[in-house]
Amino acid sequence: MIADPIPPTRPDPDQLLAQLAEQESRAERGKLKIFFGAAPGVGKTFAMLHAALTLRNQGMDIVAGVVETHGRKETADLLRHLEVLPRQQVIYKGHHLEEFDLDGALQRCPRLILVDELAHTNAPGSRHPKRWQDIEELLAAGIDVYTTVNVQHVESLNDVVSQITGIRVLERVPDHVIDRATEMILVDLPPEDLMQRLREGKVYIPQQAERAMENFFRKGNLFALRELALRRTADRVDGDVRAWRRDASVATIWPTRETVLVCVGPGPDSEKLVRRAARRANQTGAPWHALAIETPAMQSQPDTARSRVLKVLNLARELGAHTASLTAQNAVEATISYAREHNLGTLLVGRDRYHRRFWQHGFAEQLGRQAPDLELLQIAREDSGRKDGPDHPSPGSRPTTNWRPFGEALLTVSLVTACSAPLLDLLELTNIVMIFLLAVVLIAVRSGKRAAIAASFLSVASFDFFFVPPRLTFAVSDARYLVTFAVMLTVALVVGQLTAGLRFQAAAAGKRERRTHALYEMSRDLSSALSVEQIVTICRQFFQRGFNAQVAVFLPDKEKRLNLAEGSPTLGDVDDGIAQWSHDHSQSAGRGTDTLPSAQAVYLPLKAPSRRCGVLAFVPEGERWELPPDQQQLLETSATLIAIALERIHYVSMSQEAQVNVASERLRNSLLSAISHDLRTPLTAISGMAEAMLIASPALPEPHSGVARAIRDQVIRTVAMVNNLLDMARMQMGHVTLNRTWQTFEEVIGLSMEYCAPVLAGHAVRVTLPDDLPLIEMDTDLMERVFNNLLENAARHTPPGTIIAITARMANDCVAIAVEDDGPGFPPGMEKKLFEKFTRGKREGATSGFGLGLPIAQAIVEAHGGTIHAENRAEGGAKFTLLFPLGMPPPLLEEPTHE
Repeated sequence: MIADPIPPTRPDPDQLLAQLAEQESRAERGKLKIFFGAAPGVGKTFAMLHAALTLRNQGMDIVAGVVETHGRKETADLLRHLEVLPRQQVIYKGHHLEEFDLDGALQRCPRLILVDELAHTNAPGSRHPKRWQDIEELLAAGIDVYTTVNVQHVESLNDVVSQITGIRVLERVPDHVIDRATEMILVDLPPEDLMQRLREGKVYIPQQAERAMENFFRKGNLFALRELALRRTADRVDGDVRAWRRDASVATIWPTRETVLVCVGPGPDSEKLVRRAARRANQTGAPWHALAIETPAMQSQPDTARSRVLKVLNLARELGAHTASLTAQNAVEATISYAREHNLGTLLVGRDRYHRRFWQHGFAEQLGRQAPDLELLQIAREDSGRKDGPDHPSPGSRPTTNWRPFGEALLTVSLVTACSAPLLDLLELTNIVMIFLLAVVLIAVRSGKRAAIAASFLSVASFDFFFVPPRLTFAVSDARYLVTFAVMLTVALVVGQLTAGLRFQAAAAGKRERRTHALYEMSRDLSSALSVEQIVTICRQFFQRGFNAQVAVFLPDKEKRLNLAEGSPTLGDVDDGIAQWSHDHSQSAGRGTDTLPSAQAVYLPLKAPSRRCGVLAFVPEGERWELPPDQQQLLETSATLIAIALERIHYVSMSQEAQVNVASERLRNSLLSAISHDLRTPLTAISGMAEAMLIASPALPEPHSGVARAIRDQVIRTVAMVNNLLDMARMQMGHVTLNRTWQTFEEVIGLSMEYCAPVLAGHAVRVTLPDDLPLIEMDTDLMERVFNNLLENAARHTPPGTIIAITARMANDCVAIAVEDDGPGFPPGMEKKLFEKFTRGKREGATSGFGLGLPIAQAIVEAHGGTIHAENRAEGGAKFTLLFPLGMPPPLLEEPTHE
């Protein structure tokens, strides 16, 4: 037996207009093609270049904006065949950095540009902080872009990758950038082949490759990352399929992948269905949806039943489902429409009960009849006597019949009969029939579908008994009246049902409009709020108007302890401890929840996209408090809007504070620079005069000769401090350029010890450097200043007779230099504060400077790409460790031999 074909559905005109507008906007933008991989080294850049060369051979204008070859010969060979855009030079902390030249690319305006490493972070001072933002500007200019990215850089997968690899990836790309790409190409390579490429040095240099295989590139990690990349690509392809089906108005389900839709209601079976769907999805790795439909029958249920639906949806959301709550007159049609719209091929419902009346059909049976293309799974019920479908009644309570609508129907028909009786001689019977139909319409509008059905039968009976001859009897003298009765009953039933349906739809639309209007007003007010106090005032007004509740807002301090926000009232029923628990666990608590339901207040965590902003506590009026699903959604949405507003205020405050700090820092640096220049001239004159006194009068008697020497020494010390001030000002303003040459640390340390010889008098300095210590590319003068500051610092803060040791060793791909002393060390907790400007030691009897030696040393080391940190030695004393990355020193030239 062949099932009847499903009739095509008529496209929605609004949807067609939206599609046309979207197509027009896409036509003006460039196209983005992403070469996606599971890990570095799989061949993304090579595949991108190969595809670009194919198009170039076809005559397309292509430019390589930025392509990182990482020293790979095969990639570099392909790049030679393309026009390469010169890179922009950016100076940051003395480094000359090369970045993508966005302005040059816009001016060149090729048809296609290659921009490698989508997740790259641009150097400070660039137009955009992220490279994907540069690409967005290129696309907006109508330029097509090819780019590459690895799965660990996807924002939504960042925490998953961190759990797998134990490494937190800082450079991330928002998912919407990847989702909006025109095409995504998966460049796949088996883990064994990738590890072989690592061993052959085709991904990293040998030392780095060995470290990578011990950490990120472990075989288990590569398997997991490959699965993530395949799944993310499958999700992208699934989105493309749904988009094409939507644009083409395809109604049938395409079973391209395993998908599950579970229909939930207020009964206990819904939780069982949700858990079964979650197990099935976890076993197959399939996405699944949970759907609740509010029908007219559902609206007649008590609020406890409707709130139970919301709890089931929350359970489904916690288990990983995409949840939705719809308002529809027919649950079956709404379920089928939702399944086809989201291409969900498997429906999970409760089993129908079979002891029903002959004209009734179960929910699952109706789904099977109206949608034969859907796979239907029926799960056994806990109680076979309950009804099925999303609109079955509340468990544990027998449905009660509300007789009031039937009484209103009887009263209305009686009034119409009484009013029409005097008009019998003036009006035709057909006109009286119209009056009864009007009464049915009024009943349908006021009392609903069931009352309209009762009014239809009562109207026909009253018309027959009181108006059709012979009157005051149900007997009919003319058989033609039977047709009149049938038509009248049919029209009354149809009009009543349509009117009741329109009444339900109007009520649902009214609820949506009120909810949307309330959220619009709140979001409009929140968007213009400039302080936390204004946000609290808006929040109080909204909850008083929408929920008739008093509100208190708690905000966290720097230690994540909650405090009452400014302008928030103190409510006696609000417990600070419960609010702190809600914030720490990011879960709702209090009345109507599963945590401390006996509390008088409700506590909602305010969760913004990037942080938890606080807790919203409100005290509803009345002993019993149950929210229907639409009100619960309004509550959750309003809490999200408040959290986003608080987050905006937080970041605005941070931005203003940062701007003030930057301005203060610039002013201070300018002042330091000016003072330093003004001080150097008189100091130079004083030093010269003191030196001239000593040279001109060699036999200058004491104490005059001692005073002259003291003047000279103090001037030299003061000049050194002024130079430190001037150097710090220059570094902070970015006016220092490194003059790098390949040098040995032995030479730099020797120059520094020679300069610091007067300060080091009374201290023994031991230098232990290995013979095979490699050359390092450095600015010799600045690096000498680093060791000058470290040696002077050690001599100044240790008593005479102590030992200062300088050692060096290889640490993986870095050179580690340690400067140690056996003095008193520094107080615990000062490890980082030592490198703050104007932080000085407090050793008794020590001569303190401005506290700029260590900050200058840190700035110089970081400008060389290294790091410096301080720690106390276990045996006593301080230790400063410098780490410098290894470079690629030039090969040594061999001396020519003469025969």
